[in-house]
Amino acid sequence: MSNPVKSRELDASVGAEGVKPSTDGEQGSFPLGQGSSEQEQGSALRTLVCRAQAGDAEAFAGLVRAYQRQVLSVAYRLLGNTEDARDVSQDAFIRAFRSLSQLEDPSRFGPWLMRVVTNLSLNFRRSRHLRRVVSLDEQPSLAGAVVEDKRRTEVWEGETGALSEELHAEVSRAIEGLPERQRLALILFSVEGMPQKDVAQILECSIELVKWNVFQARRKLKEILADFL
Repeated sequence: MSNPVKSRELDASVGAEGVKPSTDGEQGSFPLGQGSSEQEQGSALRTLVCRAQAGDAEAFAGLVRAYQRQVLSVAYRLLGNTEDARDVSQDAFIRAFRSLSQLEDPSRFGPWLMRVVTNLSLNFRRSRHLRRVVSLDEQPSLAGAVVEDKRRTEVWEGETGALSEELHAEVSRAIEGLPERQRLALILFSVEGMPQKDVAQILECSIELVKWNVFQARRKLKEILADFL
């Protein structure tokens, strides 16, 4: 069976300024189109997974198109570099392609794939000692996404106004300084908009621990950024 993971498909979600951020569960080009219901989309994805497990390379290519933007977004937020995110994302799809037979529940393909890309991204960070501050120029959307999440959850009260360049940089530094589990929970749940049960599966922990890590991450960010708000 030929490898359906093509770099040009991943490149489609990468612009001159980096990965286009996903929005609350957005998974890129979806097989059924935007007019389909969530139930219909879920059924279509399960069908694609089953076909791919049976050896249909075109079906797996459909899964790549459905999830490529979210995979790239997660990798990019964890690595802060476009080229690294692209490489890790392609590696994640290749590994998923080779290991798809191990997935027992086709409906859980999404969280299973996100765990693959998360683990690969963390391993990449550790191997390259990527503990640097995320570049403001490379990741302009992360600070805004976090502040928007704070606004929605009323962690920060009142008007935040336009984000200054200094605040962008401080948010990026603050997120980089969080303990790994808290940073992951915050990015996957608050920024990427994944359900808590999916984040729990990716991090291999309980839903309560996900809630605790998100709460602690928000509390620490609020304390660190108090002078800017």
